[in-house]
Amino acid sequence: MPRWHRPNPESPAAAAGAGHGLPTSAPTVGVEEEFFLVDPTSERLTASNDLVVAAAARLGLDMDYELKRTQVEVNTPVCHNSTELRARVVEGRTIAAAAAREAHVGLLASGVSPTLQQLASVTDVPRYRTMAERYGRLVEEQEVCGCHVHVGVADHETAVLVCNHVRVWLPTLLAATANSPLHRGRDTGYASWRAIMASRWPCAGPPPRFTSAEHYDAIVAMMIDSGNILDPGMVYWDVRPSAHLPTVEVRVSDVPATVDETVLLAMLVRALVATAEREVREGIAAPPVADEIVHAAYLCAAREGSTGRAVDVFTGRPTTAQQSFRAFLRYLGPQLEETGDRRCAVAMWEAILARGTGAMLQRRAFARRHAVADVVGALRRAFVDGPQTPPLSGGAHPAPDVPAL
Repeated sequence: MPRWHRPNPESPAAAAGAGHGLPTSAPTVGVEEEFFLVDPTSERLTASNDLVVAAAARLGLDMDYELKRTQVEVNTPVCHNSTELRARVVEGRTIAAAAAREAHVGLLASGVSPTLQQLASVTDVPRYRTMAERYGRLVEEQEVCGCHVHVGVADHETAVLVCNHVRVWLPTLLAATANSPLHRGRDTGYASWRAIMASRWPCAGPPPRFTSAEHYDAIVAMMIDSGNILDPGMVYWDVRPSAHLPTVEVRVSDVPATVDETVLLAMLVRALVATAEREVREGIAAPPVADEIVHAAYLCAAREGSTGRAVDVFTGRPTTAQQSFRAFLRYLGPQLEETGDRRCAVAMWEAILARGTGAMLQRRAFARRHAVADVVGALRRAFVDGPQTPPLSGGAHPAPDVPAL
């Protein structure tokens, strides 16, 4: 895990950010992506993360184990702008794919596995063994891959208050990034089945509002003391302050099928956290949206994805996912303009919608002949080489006209 900081205006890192047309106050960002390991012949998951992690180390990539032996995690370093972030995501996926090939397996970017097979065993490390002993069937059935975005903030108190502002937009982010409609050979009826599977953890889904860092810490301590979670690392809410870094971590997304979707997610989350932090500094209270409304919107987003119905969390009334996303982009507009990312974000979203999100890609592949092999093949082709929108931030590339938001 990289060390996180706000760039010092005098530091080389800050200068690098400024060189891309970004203000030195732009927060740092980093991404964690979890992937499945798949046998290229049988196209079933393979429990060989030890071989892939070892191969990655030989290639210079710091890859991590995940809960199941069929999974690995790849992290970017701390990044200061979207151009750097894209390069690091591509680099990480490319080296990870090479490490997988060296271990005679492939990588799959999907929130849950579409393949039909037995559940894998837990990775043989002390923490995961303890979790398996404590949580039994929950750990046995938990085989999901997400994408987590870390954004640098001032301190722990700020991070907790920022989470209050971010939580109301979690359903919109989930709908936009859904990539797990198929599980064990069947369409689940949900665009993000991972969101449903992961919600069974004691601390999962959208968090409640917290009045202060002291309030947050007291709730986490209660969860640990009661045995509901082992430690702060098991706070799996979809937005949380890091337990050991000055960051806010947004964990709502399925791992995206393509580089474009990962980069867009990180750009939007960075803008969201920066906007929320500014509102905290200015004394603007987070929207007082009831937990029940946020959860209703969240469940709707998991089911409908990016093209279906949605719940407007601010009114409680029906809307569409597209209308929610346009409102989200309007809200982030000033921050995206400040970092030079607005035109890029809009262009990337339009391109992703035109060719299909991860959930759409999977369902389109499955519809041809209801063969899981077709889905696995489509996901593997999209892993690094899927269509990508060139970076437009900082004036480095000509930008198309931005659609009205």
